[in-house]
Amino acid sequence: MNSGIFADYKLFAGNGNRELAEEIAGIMGRRLGEAEVTKFSDGEVSVSLYKTVRGLDVYIIQPTCHPVNDNLMELCIMMDAAKRASAGRINAVIPYYGYARQDRKAKARDPITAKLVADILSAAGADRIVTMDLHASQIQGYFDIPVDHLKGMPILARYFRQKLEDEVDNLVIVSPDHGSVSRARSFAHPFEAPIAIIDKRRPKANVSEVMNIIGDIEGKVCILTDDIVDTAGTICNAAEILIKKGAKKVFAGATHAVLSGPAIERINNSMIEEMVLLNTIPLPEEKKIDKIKTLSVAPLFAEAIISIFTNDSVSRLFGER
Repeated sequence: MNSGIFADYKLFAGNGNRELAEEIAGIMGRRLGEAEVTKFSDGEVSVSLYKTVRGLDVYIIQPTCHPVNDNLMELCIMMDAAKRASAGRINAVIPYYGYARQDRKAKARDPITAKLVADILSAAGADRIVTMDLHASQIQGYFDIPVDHLKGMPILARYFRQKLEDEVDNLVIVSPDHGSVSRARSFAHPFEAPIAIIDKRRPKANVSEVMNIIGDIEGKVCILTDDIVDTAGTICNAAEILIKKGAKKVFAGATHAVLSGPAIERINNSMIEEMVLLNTIPLPEEKKIDKIKTLSVAPLFAEAIISIFTNDSVSRLFGER
């Protein structure tokens, strides 16, 4: 293995998804670096790294999920600590990139917060970003440092190929809106399945109104696919209209389980047979219901980190494996 100038590496984790970080470290045969990430009495983040990182390749595993600002500050302060401790290279491993949906000016005087966060991460000391299923892939261009953009859809596709083996000739992959069409096409490729599109209008934030279906779904087994499930209104409404229009069954697969507000209640009461999510965001016990299955991204991130450290190709991990 060619490890370049870095003799060794260390993995650290904030409080964003400690369970995932420990799983990644276990796959790599390592322990997480000794660090303490707490808060002072006034809410300020306190970080202490208890082992040397001088000259080492450092990987800090921290999704910027809820509480978004706390997790983002933890990540930035951990990177600053590593930079000031003379780490050789600082890699921010961000399974879920918060603020990604604020990627453009939708109306006058809107901020582009996804770009602001990119600037903040770079200023804090990141030399590389490793993330998964950005809401808008052009966010990679907001950085002036390398970004490894891993794909979660192949993990979901493998699961559904096994689960729906007997229905593979009757599958339709459904995009819940026009913005997810390219994602649905990619998801459909290994199944050699057709796609359908839900044509909807959104009168205001987190409220969706389903209007029509483009494509043939009558008598079909449908898989709805998206990158994020937030309040679950879009995906649950989509499942309802698919069943009303004659679909045989509806499943759903998504990468990031934000699951805010009424999401769990909506999913539980929906027409969806099973919703499969990845563990980029931790799922608390109160949100673990029978309709939700979680798959792990730890093996993929572990392989990516090893490839980065050894200067091997990471591009082979970006698509269907």
